[in-house]
Amino acid sequence: MRRGIEGKVAIVGVAESDRIGRVPDVPAILLHAQAARTALAEAGLKREDVDGLFTAGVSTLELGEYLGIEPVYTDGTAVGGSSFVIHIAHAALAIMNGWCEVALITHGESGRSRVGMPARATAPDSLASQFEVPYGIPQPVGAYAMACTRHMAEYGTTHEQLAEIAVSTRKWATLNPKAMMRDPITVEDVLNARPITYPFTLLDCCLVTDAGGAVVLTSTERARDCRQTPVAVLGVGESHDHSLISQMPSMTSFAAKTSGRRAFEMAGVRHDELDLAMIYDSFTYTVLLTLEELGFCAKGEGGEFVSGGRTAPGGPFPMNTNGGGLSYNHPGMYGIFAIIEAVRQLRHDYADQGIRQVKDAKLAVVHGTGGVLSSAGTAILARA
Repeated sequence: MRRGIEGKVAIVGVAESDRIGRVPDVPAILLHAQAARTALAEAGLKREDVDGLFTAGVSTLELGEYLGIEPVYTDGTAVGGSSFVIHIAHAALAIMNGWCEVALITHGESGRSRVGMPARATAPDSLASQFEVPYGIPQPVGAYAMACTRHMAEYGTTHEQLAEIAVSTRKWATLNPKAMMRDPITVEDVLNARPITYPFTLLDCCLVTDAGGAVVLTSTERARDCRQTPVAVLGVGESHDHSLISQMPSMTSFAAKTSGRRAFEMAGVRHDELDLAMIYDSFTYTVLLTLEELGFCAKGEGGEFVSGGRTAPGGPFPMNTNGGGLSYNHPGMYGIFAIIEAVRQLRHDYADQGIRQVKDAKLAVVHGTGGVLSSAGTAILARA
């Protein structure tokens, strides 16, 4: 299914907002702007160079006005936390087809402080308000928990195996000075943490933070003149198969199976060639199920796959090396931060930081999940 994307577009700049975590004095739109400014400067580009604008959560109309950008290509695809990984695919196609030359993907959410954010209330005439909210399922944690218990019932997945994901991710976070949670934890800590929704405890659940992020893409030809080592886009895939958790075709399978297959086929790489996996981790179960759906292990074997520190620093399968949504940062939609970390690892930005740098990293998979296991975006990236 090769479509000519691989290697023709590159990521040339990435950045977070000036501060992440608790930022009670900065509105969400400014988090976008801070990250955009820094990512463009890193690439050696100016605001005036940007002619393609991509975001989710706010309108590109509002963002363009705020940033002073008049794009010739605009994309407001918004399908939850996977949106920004999907934007990579759309930006790559736009650049390849000459619809724009420099694409800017931004995100900003005051998820914790709620500065400049809309109300959280669900519209009373929405599908969720009509058919799920009256029955009391807490969102989104209840939806993920329900799916997780199905996996546990079908395949024998255990609390301890889920906890391994949180523990390994925290070990990466201890190496990241930007991570919100850096104190080491054990499997017992996860199991004994405050219960949230069975089977999840507090440490099975992502953080709630304030943060912005940005990614800059251009053609590989133009990337040669940029300041940073370019990171090529080799393959992309996207899909979604439901909105309401009650309509999920199978609680032990979701659209990552489709997006992953397309991305791997387009990139022409094998799973065992990858050096790094950045997997959306809204909850520990999100990670376990995604690994199965992407084909890193067979269905029902996710619990065994993540056990024994496999994904921790020094393990054979480096995953979520920034500390992930579980320990580093999660403002509500996390996908852009997985991209940022993958790019930094592939550029070897942490070469002087010991085990934090994945040795000789050349290939990475980035996967975003949106909604309640609803949407999926997968990208295969390579050090150019």
